[in-house]
Amino acid sequence: MELTRCDGGTLYLLDEDCLRFKIMRNNTLGTSEGGDGRDPGLPPVPLDRKHVCALSLIEDRVIRVEDVRKCREYDFSGPIEYDAIFRYHTQSMLVVPMRNREGAKIGVLQMINALDEEGKVCAFSEDMVLLAESVASQAAITIQNVRYIQMIKDLFRSFVRVLSSAIDKRTPYNGNHTRHMASCGEKFIDFLNRQARDEGKEEPFSREHREEILMSIWLHDIGKLVTPLEVMNKEYRLRPEQYQNFCHRMETIRLTAKIEHLHGSLTDEEYEKMVSGTREAFALVEEAKKAERITDSMLAGIQDLRTRTYTGEDGLIHSWLSDDEYEMLSIRGGTLSPQERKIMAEHVVVTDKLLSQIRFSPELSHVRQWAADHHEFLNGSGYPHGKRGQEIPMEVRIITILDIFDALVASDRPYKAGKTVEEALEILKEMAENQGKLDPELTRQFIASRCWQ
Repeated sequence: MELTRCDGGTLYLLDEDCLRFKIMRNNTLGTSEGGDGRDPGLPPVPLDRKHVCALSLIEDRVIRVEDVRKCREYDFSGPIEYDAIFRYHTQSMLVVPMRNREGAKIGVLQMINALDEEGKVCAFSEDMVLLAESVASQAAITIQNVRYIQMIKDLFRSFVRVLSSAIDKRTPYNGNHTRHMASCGEKFIDFLNRQARDEGKEEPFSREHREEILMSIWLHDIGKLVTPLEVMNKEYRLRPEQYQNFCHRMETIRLTAKIEHLHGSLTDEEYEKMVSGTREAFALVEEAKKAERITDSMLAGIQDLRTRTYTGEDGLIHSWLSDDEYEMLSIRGGTLSPQERKIMAEHVVVTDKLLSQIRFSPELSHVRQWAADHHEFLNGSGYPHGKRGQEIPMEVRIITILDIFDALVASDRPYKAGKTVEEALEILKEMAENQGKLDPELTRQFIASRCWQ
């Protein structure tokens, strides 16, 4: 507009079979819409020859009109209708089609009411036509580059989400974890921004900052790509083969006792005691392998089982419980042994290693660290590095809260029943206020946000 000395201008971009308003400026009317990420609220122009902007693109030619009301070559009913609505008078017009490097149609630049030295409306000169064509060409290249950048960003985001979904789908017990975290994360960040605005403060999260945190959430469990499924999918304390071995052992003991009873080496009372003992052992192991938590009485029963012995076919004395079965059944909470927990915890180290191989753009430069540190606690009891206090950024503290909350309320975890929301929130408060693991203020704001709803 400045170069062509005109009063108004519009940028249309081609969208399938129509031209959409992207930027509208008019000095006389004092209007300025678009160019800020929000499109002007006007209906699109159909790609029809009766509209001069569409015709210019269809025929790939510049259209210059001295006075739209005297021109009979084109249909200017649209601009005239706009004039009536906005109390404006469109007179001269210059419409320039835009094509990219490959010659594909992109959109149209439309200039309205050229002005002479005295500020009066006049026709667009030939020099202005050449100038507008040059600007349109440069604009088309810029728009194409912006679209390429957006396409690359969209492709990367799509790849990350597909990868994240693949990780979650490796196990039926983690199917929606990352997606739930990302959804809660978006709402929580928006809540914090809204809260800051309401208090007259600057928003703590820009669009780029928000994107970086969400990308960290989508990638936080990428290390689980290499976590063994037998560990990640471990539903009970005993692995299937361990449980089968135990059941087979109890059946062997029972059948051996029956044979001995038939041969007369066991009395009726001794035989019944042996049979009831195997039944009780089976019932105890069945309960212990599924229990969310091993009680003292259950542990005492397991320890007693370990002391009971039988003579095997090899003539050697064996315990009713093998060492590895005893170790697993003695796990107080959860289903994983210390060694299996160590294997599970390795996923954050692997996350760091995998993400170190991605060349993140500057606006995503913290993704690797934030994703890999989501199991660190403020009191230093987290892993893998035992970071504490100020070593843990605010973004990581947010991701940690989201991760713990979703793990608590999840109803599809193999090692526990899902908590109610209120139970989960009480646990978060305990971890923040009494244990010093979580950020108290962020935990309070998380609870206030109700971002899981």
